[in-house]
Amino acid sequence: MAVLFENDWNDILRDEFTKEYYLKLRKCLIEEYKSKVIYPEMHDIFNALHLTSYSDTKAVILGQDPYHNENQAHGLSFSVKPKIDIPPSLQNIYKELHNDLGCSIPNHGHLEKWAKQGVLMLNAVLTVRAHAAASHKNLGWENFTDHIISMLNERNDPVVFVLWGAFAQSKEALITNKIHFILKAPHPSPLSASRGFFGCRHFSKINQFLLCNGKEPIDWNIEDI
Repeated sequence: MAVLFENDWNDILRDEFTKEYYLKLRKCLIEEYKSKVIYPEMHDIFNALHLTSYSDTKAVILGQDPYHNENQAHGLSFSVKPKIDIPPSLQNIYKELHNDLGCSIPNHGHLEKWAKQGVLMLNAVLTVRAHAAASHKNLGWENFTDHIISMLNERNDPVVFVLWGAFAQSKEALITNKIHFILKAPHPSPLSASRGFFGCRHFSKINQFLLCNGKEPIDWNIEDI
């Protein structure tokens, strides 16, 4: 298979791309992209892995599936493209970040800066039909992203797993290595943020854990554009 990633994910995931479930998924996606509007754009599907290598991963922020409205999704969980309105869940993430670390609330929702520092912004499902949330659920993406979580779990270098909401927390069973740090809170959605997401102080807790393990903390501040 040709090189898909210019980092260590290429060798780690090489065999996964030849498995029966993935070949079926790929065939389905080819048809979906031909016949329907699918997000993100095809070349953005694996941006989380392109931007954050296996060995550089310090923290994983796990989402469910991409935003499904026009021009939002670009392959990073919770992030949107520049100049796109900030979705409500991300607005709440920014509020908690401000209350936790005093970071200013930016005028956009593009989180690539976090990814480049080792925050793997991973959705469990990597594609979606326009205006149809969870429409690519059970096509096979979950097998693929569960494998990614399992491979990170096998690392002897500690990782912070950030699980917001019941769906993300259902992946906790994959994280069995005791050296890792699991943070759980309700989802930042307006429906649930007031039930414990606000006040969780996850951003400072991530940095404290990284410092205790001799790692550079994340600069969470997102500059305005």
